[in-house]
Amino acid sequence: MSDAKTGMKPCARPFLAAAKDFASGKDTPRAFLERCLAETDAREKDILAYVATNIEGARAAADASSQRWRDGRPLSPIDGMPVGIKDVIETADMPTGMGSPLYDGWSPGHDAASVHALREAGAVIVGKTVTTEFAASEPGPTRNPWDTSRTPGGSSSGSAAGVAAGYFSAALGTQVIGSILRPSSYCGVIGYKPTFGTINRGGSHDYMSQSSQGVIAASLDDCWQAAWEISQRCGGDPGYGGLAGPASLPQAPAPKTLVLLETAGWAEASDEAKTRMLEAAESLRAAGISVLTRKDSADIEAAEQALVECMGISRTVNAWESRWPLNTYRDRDAAKLSKAMYDRSLEAEAMNLDDYRKAIARRAEIRAVYARLAGIADCCITLAASAAAPVGLRSTGSALFAVTSSMLGAPSLSLPVLQEEGLPLGMQVIGFDNRDAHAFAVSHSILNTLDPARAVRA
Repeated sequence: MSDAKTGMKPCARPFLAAAKDFASGKDTPRAFLERCLAETDAREKDILAYVATNIEGARAAADASSQRWRDGRPLSPIDGMPVGIKDVIETADMPTGMGSPLYDGWSPGHDAASVHALREAGAVIVGKTVTTEFAASEPGPTRNPWDTSRTPGGSSSGSAAGVAAGYFSAALGTQVIGSILRPSSYCGVIGYKPTFGTINRGGSHDYMSQSSQGVIAASLDDCWQAAWEISQRCGGDPGYGGLAGPASLPQAPAPKTLVLLETAGWAEASDEAKTRMLEAAESLRAAGISVLTRKDSADIEAAEQALVECMGISRTVNAWESRWPLNTYRDRDAAKLSKAMYDRSLEAEAMNLDDYRKAIARRAEIRAVYARLAGIADCCITLAASAAAPVGLRSTGSALFAVTSSMLGAPSLSLPVLQEEGLPLGMQVIGFDNRDAHAFAVSHSILNTLDPARAVRA
């Protein structure tokens, strides 16, 4: 696939595969970083993935990592990995602007829990990546590396675009509706939204009850490793046990059964997207995996009917939970809020607590209906987005497919195994609560079946 607007092909840059040569000195983290920076120099004027960088600090960190590898004492397998940080997540060395002029130049003076954990693991923090306003719907300037006339998706726009363009091997993102899965789908990279609470959100300004902090990466290996190293050092949210699983990408036998879900997104999906998804399902069946649909089980049909409500419930829940701090932002300087964010604040204040209670009660009911599928299948699969990235930058695209796992609080991944119009389109793998490692193992098996080149382990 070539880039229609820039003439350059995106070049996601897996880290763990390269790290095999670090101990011997055949390659080094500093040399790896320089390749990333060269790609940034060549493309950033077109992609606009960054809002801030610390190149001097990144080079110093890469040099220290190179020395540790030479000495045979790397801090972790991701020692030296270049990483981007979504700009709603705090960093000590760069501002955290949250996509809003209200926070231009603001710095907390400390790292978020996940950023500090990455530094402890030896990762090289290169820069802050563009987010939509307060990780919501108002887009930033970032463009899709595959075609710069198209959106990269949001709200983790710069994180996904930067991974796809080869600026860094992994990036932190957050998702409360579709903010990891959708941009990962549009940009053709791996996106991981954990079970709610799995990765510590301390220092992240995306705090709502469906929000998760996750990882966007160039490979499945890189994605698991970065998430695992973070969780080992800072755990999950308070009261949650963090990411459980092995110290490298989980392996398991091929799944016996998958459920192909339509969700509410199927009605708006393009014909080509649906065709590619159904073809992929047939390929999985040909590999000996049972793929069930709503026609095969009353429990699947019940889940399909319930999941149609995901977007409506999520909007109600998020509106109420946005009441603060949006009301304080509006009072502080309403002119610096987008119309969409201003209107959301009014929507929240028009609600009452009973509206919210009804929404979260119904959410719990739907989660229980979905949980029954764990007795039928290893995981569920569906599209990660309704089509390839749409043309234009005023919208980040539809999140109808991605919102499903957000409302469920379940782990999900976007795998870049489909195409539409010659552009990337993700297959979404949705797991079950606190079975993130199993979702990764199933995802590896799916990659091995549908795109073996991407499934090669580091």
